[in-house]
Amino acid sequence: MKMTRLSKSRSPLETRIDEPRLRELLIHLAAERGLAENSLHAYRRDIENLCDFLSKRNQSLSAADVTDYREYLHAQSRGGKSTRTVARRLAAIRVMLRYFSGDNGKSAGILLQLERPKPEQSLPKILSRAQVNQLIAAPKPGSKLYFRDVAILELLYASGLRASELCGLKLRDLNSSVGIVRVLGKGAKERIVPVGKVALAAIERYLMDCRPKLLRSNDEHLFLSRSGKPMERIGLWMLVEKYGRRSGILREVSPHTLRHCFATHLIGGGADLRVVQELLGHSDISTTQIYTHVDQDRLKAVHKQFHPRK
Repeated sequence: MKMTRLSKSRSPLETRIDEPRLRELLIHLAAERGLAENSLHAYRRDIENLCDFLSKRNQSLSAADVTDYREYLHAQSRGGKSTRTVARRLAAIRVMLRYFSGDNGKSAGILLQLERPKPEQSLPKILSRAQVNQLIAAPKPGSKLYFRDVAILELLYASGLRASELCGLKLRDLNSSVGIVRVLGKGAKERIVPVGKVALAAIERYLMDCRPKLLRSNDEHLFLSRSGKPMERIGLWMLVEKYGRRSGILREVSPHTLRHCFATHLIGGGADLRVVQELLGHSDISTTQIYTHVDQDRLKAVHKQFHPRK
């Protein structure tokens, strides 16, 4: 703990090794590129780690060649560092080499020869349909916020909204007669998302029996907190996590979990990938394609469990 506090109190330009090129790089990143202090600390730690490795090989930053850099990255992987960590350290090296490539052709040549490692694909956590039903059934009937909480859980699963998108919804964004909700997503991009009958019925019950009791002013937000203020993201995350624990689901559950379930269950039911992309508000279909991998894993698990020749 003491080491952590000392590390954070130290200036990001204050290096623990005698390497003028590293300090020159950090000054450039701070003055010319305006990087935040945390980012400067991260660059400093990664390059210091590289310098430690080179020092053991009796090498320096100015004398190291592409073999030294490759050996360093391989040593990171062999030492148990995750692909993400290795990729981050490679990114720091590339920033350094790009900066020094203007001084000599050696840095530029090393930069061209270094390959970026393939990042690990982090598959989202998915609940089964039965687990989703279990989660939505977790709020206790008769509680003051029962109708609100059920409506929130139903809408998250029915429409795949991000936490910020649900919190930002206004009353005018919901069209109950048509069964749609207007969502303002990332980059202020607007999209129209269908809302199922079950979710609509839950929202209508909330609007009739719960929201008027929470309302303290003429607030137009669809979902209100216990104090009558607009629902905030942290409150929404705590709400979903609470019902995840209460339902007995032994994994971390968040609003984004229900967004993942929305997409995966749609694709598993035969929905077109482009349609799911539009419903989620993804600008790039490669972001949506991860759900096809999730569904393939589920199909493989079912095949392994039930096929006679496993």
